[in-house]
Parts: sequence; C-alpha cells; structure tokens
Amino acid sequence: MAKYLLLKHYRGAPASVNDVPMDRWTPEEISAHLGYMNDFAARLKETGEFVDSQALTPQGAWVRYDGEGRPPVTDGPFAETKDLIAGWMIIDVDTYERAVELAGELSAAPGAGGKPIHEWLEVRPFMSASQHTIAE
Repeated sequence: MAKYLLLKHYRGAPASVNDVPMDRWTPEEISAHLGYMNDFAARLKETGEFVDSQALTPQGAWVRYDGEGRPPVTDGPFAETKDLIAGWMIIDVDTYERAVELAGELSAAPGAGGKPIHEWLEVRPFMSASQHTIAE
C-alpha cells in the first residue's frame, strides 16, 4: 500500500468544467458537495483506503525561521494569491492507477446547479523511506 495526497485547488489549477467559484454556490449546492465528499470518504473507510481529509479556509500566512533568538518571519495572508488549496484527502491504495481512479471519481463532486465540477485534482505520492536514502 502507498499513501497519496489528493489536493483540491480552489485557484491555481486548470479550470474545471463547472467553473463557478464555491463562494457563489447556494447553501443547498454546498451541502450537496459536502455530502458527496463525506459519502466518498465513508466508502473508502469501508475498503481501508481512507486515511484523512480536511477542508481549508482561504486565510493563511507564509512563515519561516529567521535565526536564533529571533521571532519567525511571517508574510500574508494571501487569500488573493494565484494558488489556493481548498482541501486535501490522504488515501492509502495498492497502486498509482487506483489513486488516479479515485481522484477521477472525487473530481465529479457536484457544484453549481448540482452538476459535477470535473475539477482537476493534484495526485502526489508520499515519499517512502527508500526514496530519500542518499546514494553513496
């Protein structure tokens, strides 16, 4: 089994087929979308392929170390930036092909008008111990 991160981009990914921003959806459309996401996660829990998922708010800041005894440097918030992650799901599956299959299904979550979004999801494998050993 290998873990994959499925990233849902609110901005920064190629445009979805149903490209109406979520902040313009009705409360019913938002409920239908979240219901689809929850049902999808529940089905993956039953197969043992679900690890975790979270939705994210647009607020955030960049933070970095600035030297011994100095406070961290922050910059932001960046709600207006080009890229914005809306949320993520971690899955644990047998193959990359299965990860792509599930990402495709998740991409069909309903959006405006109850129609599937067909959004682009980023599929990223977790780094394994064997991938980060240094060759001598």
